[in-house]
Amino acid sequence: MKRNEFIKISGLAGISLAIFPHFSFKDFSEEFTRNQLLGKGNPDIIGDTYTSKMNKTTKEAFNKMKAAAAKDNIKIEVVSSYRSFQRQKEIFERKYKQFTSQGLSPEKAIDKIIEYSTIPGTSRHHWGTDLDIIDANAPRPANVLMPENFHGNGPYCDFKVWLNENAEKFNFYEVYTDNGNRKGFKYEPWHFSYAPVSIPMLKEYEEKIDVKKMLSEEKLMGNEHFSDEFISKYVKENIMDINPKLLP
Repeated sequence: MKRNEFIKISGLAGISLAIFPHFSFKDFSEEFTRNQLLGKGNPDIIGDTYTSKMNKTTKEAFNKMKAAAAKDNIKIEVVSSYRSFQRQKEIFERKYKQFTSQGLSPEKAIDKIIEYSTIPGTSRHHWGTDLDIIDANAPRPANVLMPENFHGNGPYCDFKVWLNENAEKFNFYEVYTDNGNRKGFKYEPWHFSYAPVSIPMLKEYEEKIDVKKMLSEEKLMGNEHFSDEFISKYVKENIMDINPKLLP
């Protein structure tokens, strides 16, 4: 499908969702390159900083959601958006060195890292469709990305209520939900994904990327400890066990 056709269809999909809640994005697809899927280069990414870089259609939708939130005295702040392969590799390897130097085995260190952080080449942030967001109008805690900040008496609990009621109107969906049966990454009430682009990207990722082969080729620190069993479990639980509304 040509890019301009996809953009037109995405716009129609947004309208259709507003009119027909049962409407699904799963019928739409676009061809993406390996580099786009792995965060190694994407002509559709716009923005200058790690908090402003996004897929261009994601940014358009985000700006509409941000404007709507502002009317309710909520100032949506992006803490993290597009993240390149190299940046994710730096994060992963820094944590790997830290945890192994503290005495954890390589396997235990990797398990600890993937409680919240993805392995390079497998991050949804590589696509420019996923955002970590908070309310800049609320009191800022020392560590903003903590689940307790979004519930109870947390500073972002009102923001979470707003997102629950409004995010899907703009086609943004929580990725790692608070579902006791869900495995993989822990609950992230701050992480939202723009479905019209992330769904087809996940579909093509499944079809095009051999995760074990990719990680071996990239010479990632600790990759010799990625067994076939580990990779299979990681793909099933960390990549695919997400909000069902975001699955192809």
